[in-house]
Amino acid sequence: MTGFATAVTGIGLVTPAGIGVKESWDRVVEGRPTAAHHADLEGLPVTMACKVPDFAPAALGRTAWQWDRYAQFAIAATREALDQAGLVPGEWADSSRVAVILGSGAGGTATLEAQHRVLLEEGPEEISAMTLPMGLLNMAAGQVAIDIGATGPCSAPCTACAAGASAIGLGRDLLRSGLADIVVAGGAEAPITPLYLSSFARMRALSRRLDDPGTASRPFDAARDGFVLGEGAGVVVLEAEEHARARGVRPVARIIGYGASADAHHVTSPHPEGRGAELAIRAALADAGLTGRDIGYVNAHGTSTPLNDVIEAGVIHRVAGSDVQVSSTKGVTGHPLGAAGSIEAAFAALTVRHGVIPPSASTAEVDPRVEVDVVHGAARHARVDVALSNSFGFGGQNAALLIASA
Repeated sequence: MTGFATAVTGIGLVTPAGIGVKESWDRVVEGRPTAAHHADLEGLPVTMACKVPDFAPAALGRTAWQWDRYAQFAIAATREALDQAGLVPGEWADSSRVAVILGSGAGGTATLEAQHRVLLEEGPEEISAMTLPMGLLNMAAGQVAIDIGATGPCSAPCTACAAGASAIGLGRDLLRSGLADIVVAGGAEAPITPLYLSSFARMRALSRRLDDPGTASRPFDAARDGFVLGEGAGVVVLEAEEHARARGVRPVARIIGYGASADAHHVTSPHPEGRGAELAIRAALADAGLTGRDIGYVNAHGTSTPLNDVIEAGVIHRVAGSDVQVSSTKGVTGHPLGAAGSIEAAFAALTVRHGVIPPSASTAEVDPRVEVDVVHGAARHARVDVALSNSFGFGGQNAALLIASA
């Protein structure tokens, strides 16, 4: 492996499958879907979504009310990741060597939508003075930096549904360039709002399996009809391997390759031959000095939409062959947009750590056009040395991460 190996020393998760790594991982491995109808979505075209259960922002501290829900998710996940990495927020040898790269596709859309209603119904004088600080897309990154006392580079990549994966790749680049020693990287999203849900419904992107929401998100299934909107955050702590070794920390896994590309094709539809996706995957392989045959498992983007799944499967087949094991954890979590890439990279890291491949939940009959080994029905115990995590976003923005055992 010739690429720059980056140690993943901590993981934090806030997902519809649970709050924390253990709860989220256990439910994903069990393949128990989280999609359900929600009373606050009544009157919208689609009333089901995958929501984070029992999230209590007040537990984050007295200032939590100043953060949009997506930033609250990011801070909760970051605190868990740092704890797992054995790092204490604010107690840095040199805070300027600690970077924060946290992406999002929508940012504080819940705040912006709520305050727009206030503007229309009550007038401009009633709008919260915190509207912009809560609504800006870079504020999860900014609030995390404040919360942990990190004064190094801080940014928020916005590559739609690839944002979380892009953040991890860019964080790795910071380490490789020598501009940081520790990077907190990932993505956060809280897009289950009237505007976002209705917009996706108007695009016919969402599943209409309203009579049985638990089976609505069914990646690679022959009867899939769209995705289920989700939310959450995934954060990883990244360090150069020698830095982690000097701290006496054993990594959870290693990031050994990163690739990014653009379809340059259409604002919402993937390239029909998956050219951009393939470019990103092959770039990640070149970065790691590997070939497609070295991939043991793919945590697919796998949105459960008619176009994405069959196109992505075709790309995986061309790159890694028909025997490669593939699943999509969106069958459990739904699609948390800009947080998906980092949440799924975390699941891929846990796969190589534990030797367990989560199933594509609710997938009953694999689409005959899908010519790879889709793991469904139950988790599969298998040694995986190298996993690929794919993330593809609107605008044709693609990111691929190669994750290896530590």
